[in-house]
Amino acid sequence: GVAFTRDGRYIAVAERRDCKDFISIFVCSNWQLLRHFDTETQDLFGIEWAPNGCVLAVWDTCLEYKILLYSLDGRLLSAYQAYEWSLGIKSIAWSPSSQFLAVGSYDEKVRILNHVTWKKITEFEHPVTITNKRTIVYKEVEKSPSVEKERLSFPPTRAVASSLFSTQSKYEVSQVPVSLQHIKPVADRANPKMGIGMLAFSPDNCFLATKNDNIPNAVWIWDIQKMKLFVVLEQLSGVQSFQWDPKQPRLAVCTGTSRVYLWSPAGCVAVQVPVEG
Repeated sequence: GVAFTRDGRYIAVAERRDCKDFISIFVCSNWQLLRHFDTETQDLFGIEWAPNGCVLAVWDTCLEYKILLYSLDGRLLSAYQAYEWSLGIKSIAWSPSSQFLAVGSYDEKVRILNHVTWKKITEFEHPVTITNKRTIVYKEVEKSPSVEKERLSFPPTRAVASSLFSTQSKYEVSQVPVSLQHIKPVADRANPKMGIGMLAFSPDNCFLATKNDNIPNAVWIWDIQKMKLFVVLEQLSGVQSFQWDPKQPRLAVCTGTSRVYLWSPAGCVAVQVPVEG
């Protein structure tokens, strides 16, 4: 557990002594200890500064739903617990303006906390069936390119050969209601494939992208100004990572294929990345 503030002025270090969790905050210019305090956690899992460097989020092991918010001088500003006796927090993300903290948990929901009272504003559910008519669902479809018979020579030219064996991918807008592909998590194994495993705010604070691990092929994009689901992208393969463009609201999604998928409010596109062979 090590976290620098975005401006590089402070560093927080999480440590464990005598079976208790502590956090030390150092000033980076001379490595002087600013604060050292114990946290009310059973087994601290992670720490992350708000982008403005004023608040440190500390969350507990997944066995204990607890997120604590500390000020720079070590005061406990607030503690949040959504429920008890079930697997807890899986991922968190600060909005770039530090106004919202998104907390993803194993119950397949994202809870949005505000920066004034640190109470929940809303929660986003990730159901298997999408019924809202205002939500746009883009579904990836694959099609094999058609090659005209006249162009075929034997042996085929390299360009024709590669186009014969490559499938092209595009998006189609699905009619709501849509049932998404989902997997039933195995309950008797550690780290079950369920809950919100990935979260990211767009750089302009307008959108939040999420992934629910038991609906592995879908990316959910939420409109933060309206606090509503805006778009769902359903891929043919499991989503492995996504990342926002730092300059504009544009999301890149990877699924482990030779394509990268780009979404923006204008629409979405599949881009074939040329690979050797």
